[in-house]
Amino acid sequence: MKILCSALYESQLKEILSQMLKQDVKSAKDFKLYLDTIVMNVPTKAKKYKKSIFFDDESIKDIEYDGYKIPFYIDEIKSVYLILGIYK
Repeated sequence: MKILCSALYESQLKEILSQMLKQDVKSAKDFKLYLDTIVMNVPTKAKKYKKSIFFDDESIKDIEYDGYKIPFYIDEIKSVYLILGIYK
């Protein structure tokens, strides 16, 4: 299965990291590194995540990390995980 990130996710993450870099560079790097690890492991851990509270669809689940929610969509037909966004 492939992992794709939406343009919304990319822009939201860029903004979050920009704000973090202003406060503490090491924390921002650690946040991004761990977040990348979580996203890369979505295919093996997708079943552990709960259905998203923001969507009425069993194919959309939420990852919770460091106070942020990262909804992702599972497209079984195309064998794709689509990271939809990231927000606090």
